[in-house]
Amino acid sequence: MAHMVESMAYAGEVPWHGLGKKVLPDLTPDQMLVEAGLDWEVETHPLIYRYNGDNRASGEQALIRSSDGKYLSTISDDWKPVQNHTAFEFFNDFVMAGDMEMHTAGSLKNGKMVWALAKVKDTFEVMKGDTVESYLLFSNPHEYGKCIDIRFTPIRVVCNNTLTLAVNTAADKMVRMNHRSVFDAERVKDMLGIAHKKMETYKEMSQFLSSKKFNPADIDSYFTQVFPSLSKKDDKLSRPATEAKALLDEQPGAEYGEGSFWQLFNAATYYIDHKAGRSNDTRLTSAWYGANAQKKIAALNTAVEMAEAV
Repeated sequence: MAHMVESMAYAGEVPWHGLGKKVLPDLTPDQMLVEAGLDWEVETHPLIYRYNGDNRASGEQALIRSSDGKYLSTISDDWKPVQNHTAFEFFNDFVMAGDMEMHTAGSLKNGKMVWALAKVKDTFEVMKGDTVESYLLFSNPHEYGKCIDIRFTPIRVVCNNTLTLAVNTAADKMVRMNHRSVFDAERVKDMLGIAHKKMETYKEMSQFLSSKKFNPADIDSYFTQVFPSLSKKDDKLSRPATEAKALLDEQPGAEYGEGSFWQLFNAATYYIDHKAGRSNDTRLTSAWYGANAQKKIAALNTAVEMAEAV
């Protein structure tokens, strides 16, 4: 397994990043937790330092994985870790009601980030044959300063392009819970009530982009804005912009909305998800949690702005 992805399991088709252990479909959240190698707890232990031959308490706590004693983070006394099994309980009601099914789960960065991805029974077609499916990404970090967050993640089936969408009213935020408060699954479920509306908004944006044709001059303009050159003196396309542009007609699903801003947008997201970076596991990490997550949001917003100006 690649070094960023410590453990992972998936049900159904091989996920877009091609990583993980295949498991049976229709697993319960608890069963998925076990199959993904996440059936461990985190413990807090006082941090001790040695000075002039004496052991002294630092006043801070070490967050340790129970299964192997792996050090995860240094935390303060008021930081409340959320156990993996507690986080996965969030999915139980949805899965048992048939509203979701567990799709993937795993551990990144040696246990510092645990996630679960569940498929939501909510899909739409941008056009006939071009389907977008909805997923719920739940992230439980075992690292000081990181918050639990929940994002709706639409995935375009034909090319496995992903996007992480906010599920609250602030466009730049996800549903988040601070580790200084007790995890309240019911509160989070209430906050997710507008998630379906967010997917409806994304559907409208996708169909709008597919209906607007770009001009030849728009191609370089779009990729320059999404992947700007680091040098202000350089009037050529940056390397990422050049590589993304080359995928315009080569990306899977290029025939859907050909010549539209939907095609431009998906060339950018396909490059980010499948080509950028050194390996599939680094792409996964960056596409969900790193700079590339915001890059794809910028790619969407830029496409919409340019399409509106046509």
